[in-house]
Amino acid sequence: MTAPYRDLLAGIRNSFPQPISNRVHDSYFVHSVMRAMDAVDTLKSERPILGQRTPLDYAKAREASLSDSGMSVEEVTAELVSYCSGLTIPGHPHTQQNVIPPPTISSLIGVLLASLYNPNLGWDEYSHRLALAEVEMVAMTARLVGYEPDRAGGVFTFGGTGTTLYGAKIGLEKAIPGAMTSGVREEAVIFASESSHYCRYNIAGWLGLGANSVITVSTDSRNAMNVEAFREQARGVLQRGGKIAAIIVTMGTTDAFGLDDLAAIVAVRDELVEEFQLPYQPHVHADAVIGWAWSVFNDYDFEHNPLGFRPRTLRALAGARLAIHGLSLADSVGIDFHKSGFAPYISSLVLFKDRDDLDLIHRPQEQMPYLYQFGTHRPGMYTVETSRAGGGILAALANMKLFGKQGLQVIIGHIVEMSQLLREHLEGNDSTTVLNRDNFGPVTLFRVYPRGIDTFRIKEKESSDVAYRETLQSHNEYNRKVFQYVHQEAMEGRGAVLSLTDCYRTSDYGEPIVALKSFILSPFVDEEGIEVIVQKVLEARNRIEG
Repeated sequence: MTAPYRDLLAGIRNSFPQPISNRVHDSYFVHSVMRAMDAVDTLKSERPILGQRTPLDYAKAREASLSDSGMSVEEVTAELVSYCSGLTIPGHPHTQQNVIPPPTISSLIGVLLASLYNPNLGWDEYSHRLALAEVEMVAMTARLVGYEPDRAGGVFTFGGTGTTLYGAKIGLEKAIPGAMTSGVREEAVIFASESSHYCRYNIAGWLGLGANSVITVSTDSRNAMNVEAFREQARGVLQRGGKIAAIIVTMGTTDAFGLDDLAAIVAVRDELVEEFQLPYQPHVHADAVIGWAWSVFNDYDFEHNPLGFRPRTLRALAGARLAIHGLSLADSVGIDFHKSGFAPYISSLVLFKDRDDLDLIHRPQEQMPYLYQFGTHRPGMYTVETSRAGGGILAALANMKLFGKQGLQVIIGHIVEMSQLLREHLEGNDSTTVLNRDNFGPVTLFRVYPRGIDTFRIKEKESSDVAYRETLQSHNEYNRKVFQYVHQEAMEGRGAVLSLTDCYRTSDYGEPIVALKSFILSPFVDEEGIEVIVQKVLEARNRIEG
């Protein structure tokens, strides 16, 4: 007599892709995916979101429980598609929301293939040729940013925060040898600018240094680290016997595409090593999770401009190149392919100029007795992750091969060109002012003002004159109202999706400056999408003022 579970097992087996080629079942799998895609497609409209946005009932969600019997693949698919309703469509020409790009077809295929066969990149025994794909990506990207591929090393990790965590951890091991084994028993700090990503606090906390060990350095009007302030603050730490665990250099921020002077910061680091006769060299990590892609312009012919970018765009690209060209000076670099590499989440790589740095976090074999007995590539012996998926690697590799250097130049050039065009439109209106006019990236921060305000002078007054505190606060609230109107209109299919930052930067007297933010990362954004933004912003002003 057949056990009852055997009858159920046959049906359950059909819900898996078959391990041995089966044309009929393979066709069923492909059609299941196609049905899901067709169902999602019905949610598309002129709006930059899928379906409708409805209030999210978290209380009801907490009532969920596992049912006794399962559902069919078709029923599950329908439910999964329902969770997509309300999502922003990142590739929509009216989507200019934060730093989320549309993934390419090739990158999605890469994720699908890796998901189908579920490799674990911790060991080449479990990943085989995908281990080669990771090494290829490390070499390809190292060469792009100016590292020597034969000397460089790196791993894909869990996001931009993960890349900075690796950089800071290696730096901590250099400053306090043996911290991996014995812990941190003395003062160690992390330096980063006030415009750097807030993950600096999270990283310091997870490393056991504590968020208070982060020393935030002031920035200039272009959101770049004040190098002289860094010099004095670092000297103060060293004079009292403290250690510098890491110096995080920002190479393209999320909010304003700030670019620190990497060469100057490295020079200060080297001077301090000599001055204090340090037995270690403080680790410089370049947070280039967005800015790395501008490396494709390192050898672009700006004089002849073969791709025909407009003069203002060409100037912005050339300006970014001056900063990005020096990435090879950093000891490590963080790269997000799921940002300016047009791959789906998560696809992040941390690169080290010297792969021997990874030996500082290498664990002994006896700690992992049931793994790594053979094979030649075993990154799991030093990564923080035991399990690492292959989807992000294949997605990144797919896009690097799909675009080539010229393709990336075209896309980066286009999004910068559209950003420059938006700034031109905003600067041509007497009610709007661009806060990062001289910035080289695809993000535009701007403020909207009521009628009668001198927008040529107000930005400087609000930033530096304490007598304008109440005016700044009032205009902050005004811009929040503008954003709320523009956002609601976008959700109804009338306008573009923007972002809001509650603190673009702080005024000289300590007040946050609110800004509307357009972050263009879609190749589908065009002149019409730019005009829609300006129209909706002015419409919002008219609605607010009556």
